[in-house]
Parts: sequence; C-alpha cells; structure tokens
Amino acid sequence: MSKVLIIGAGGVGGVVTHKCAQVPEVFSEIVLASRNEAKCQKIAAQVERPIATARVDADNVPELVALMRDVQPELVINVALPYQDLTIMDACLEAGVHYLDTANYEPPDTAKFEYKWQWVYQERFEKAGLMALLGSGFDPGATNVFTAYLAKHYFDEIRTLDIVDVNGGDHGYPFATNFNPEINIREVTAECRHWEGGAFVATPPMSLKQSFTCPEGVGTYQIYRMYHEELESLTKHYPSLEHAQFWMSFSDNYLKHLEVLGNVGMTGIEPVLYEGRPIVPIQFLKELLPDPASLGPRTKGKTCIGVLVHGVKDGKPRDVYLYNVCDHQACYREVQSQAISYTTGVPAMLGAKMMLEGKWMKPGVWNIEQMDPDPFMADMQRHGLPWSVIEEPGYSLAH
Repeated sequence: MSKVLIIGAGGVGGVVTHKCAQVPEVFSEIVLASRNEAKCQKIAAQVERPIATARVDADNVPELVALMRDVQPELVINVALPYQDLTIMDACLEAGVHYLDTANYEPPDTAKFEYKWQWVYQERFEKAGLMALLGSGFDPGATNVFTAYLAKHYFDEIRTLDIVDVNGGDHGYPFATNFNPEINIREVTAECRHWEGGAFVATPPMSLKQSFTCPEGVGTYQIYRMYHEELESLTKHYPSLEHAQFWMSFSDNYLKHLEVLGNVGMTGIEPVLYEGRPIVPIQFLKELLPDPASLGPRTKGKTCIGVLVHGVKDGKPRDVYLYNVCDHQACYREVQSQAISYTTGVPAMLGAKMMLEGKWMKPGVWNIEQMDPDPFMADMQRHGLPWSVIEEPGYSLAH
C-alpha cells in the first residue's frame, strides 16, 4: 500500500484519480495537485474515496519539492503539461520520490518531440535509487507495451511497425481537440518523421494518407502519417525494425479548420505583440476552444488504437495486429470522461501499479517497452482496456 501524488487536474488527471481510487489495495492514499486547486476539488468530489488536494505550480521546483516533502508520496504521477516534465523530475530527485509520466518533455518555444532531455537523467535517477518511467499513457504507452508483447510472444524478430490511432468519436462541436489543444495542434502540425533504413526520414506533416477499416464495427476512417514520440524509443530498443510509422485519423472538418487557423497564424508558437504585450497565438486559441475535460457527456462513438507488426517466426514471415477498442460513452459512465482521456489515464495508473507492486521497480530512467509486458497486459484486461489479437489480418499500410 502506497501514497501517490498526482500532478495535473485535466481530463487525464481526472481519469488517473478515479482509476487509482478503484485499487485501494495498491493506492492507499491519493493526493491530487495542480495550479488550480478548484479543479482538483471538483475531481475529488466525484470519487467515493477521500482524495486530498493541493495547489502547486509545476514550473516551480522549490514549490514541488516542498509539496512532496509535506505529502511524502512513494510515487509522483505526472499528468501535467509536457513542458513541466523536467521540473517535476528535478523535484523528485531532490525529494527522493519515484516518477512516472505519459508524454515526453517538450520545450515551450519549439515543437520538438524527443526523449533526449529525459534520457540524460538516467545516471542521476540510478544513483539516487529512484525509478522514472517514461510514456505510460496509451500512445506512447500501451502501444509500446503492445509492441513488446508481440516481440516477446509472436515473433523471433520484428521488421516493420505501424501504430494506428483511430478516434471514431463525435463531440458535435465544429472544432475541438480531445486533449490539451496546444499540445494537440503542435503535434499535428509538426514535421512528419518515419523510420526507414536505419534513420528517420522527414516529410511534410500528414502528406501521406490512406483508408483504414477498424475491427469490431468501429468503421472505416482516413488515417494520416505523422510523427509520434514512441517511434524514437521503439526504434532504439528494437534495432531489428526496418520500417516504423505512426498513423492517426482526422475528419475532413477537423483538417479544414486546422488549415484555416494555420493560414491566419492562430497555430503559431512564437509570441506576437498585441496591444503592447506579447501573446502566443496557439495559447490564445486554446482559451477559445472547448475544454477537453468537458467533452465527455457529448462524445459518442469508439476509439480503436493498435499496432500492426510484421516480422519473422520460425523462419517464416508473419503479420499480427494487436488493438484495443474503447467506447466514449462507457468511459463517461464510469469516470465522467471521454475515451481519449480514459485510454491515457488507465495506463498511467497501471504503470504506477506495476512500479508500486515491485513488478517494474528498477532504478534509472526507462521507457515502458523496456519492462516485462505480461503483467501490464494482464491488468489492461482487468481495468477497462481489453485488447485483442488478429493473426494475419490482411492489412497492408502504405510506406
């Protein structure tokens, strides 16, 4: 039994709090903190168990350290903004607390999705006897574990990897993002990179698209190739990969809005002067868009996220598709959230559970695919993210 400190009270923070509260035999005490404590209190009021709340500025290391020393958690679950990963890691080192996040660090002034800033913490965490688990969301997170599970049980060597993220949900708004608008739009508009021939190849964002039919009647969607951070760690840890890509579905309506906003400069991340003071256009746009945490009651449909792996088993070529389907309305009934936050929040809880139970506890900085996938995969089935495997699915994605 352990006390955990959850930092971040957005849609994902709400799901993590709900899901940790469902496992009292592991998470004996829960403290939820963010810059806006009222948001923490609103989430705490939804949960049947007592949840303590606190206010903290996640950009302020001394403030974070003071809170950690006061709370004395075993583990910090970081579901704040990716800009704040390093300050929270610094505070964990100073306070002697284990660390987990769901997304890699991003510098605020440039859309760079790289692990290099966090990987350099390896020696410091190892010497401190502390563990930092990186990318314990869905993608990155569950998709990394899916890849590790297939590599362990279905292949002698994996050669190609396609991660496919389809959101078949409809929230009814003309334009909204399913998670933090600033992070979402930076990610979508960033230069695409895919792995080919031992190196990353750059192409214009979303310049390659194709149709993809999801299993279990989820539907057929247009998916677009884009860069996503798990490609960096997976190609590092699975050097046999010859080709790796990430795909995400977008509606024509979403892309048209995004194109117009980009054309008029509203997706920019460089400050501009307005009435004598600097503002960042994309941060202003964020204030105009619906809060992703508010989308739960109105979002209908399903998500389908999985990995398609090609490789070799017993000298013969093989294709396997491993995926999860999640229903937006079922998520809302359970934890008052839509499925995008749910599919990120459940793996964050599961990664924390793996660490606190000692199944994954290892000093240093680790990506989630470096851990044994089996206990995590078993717990996904038990805690709301059931997965399925299709052997020889017949899918062939463009390269």
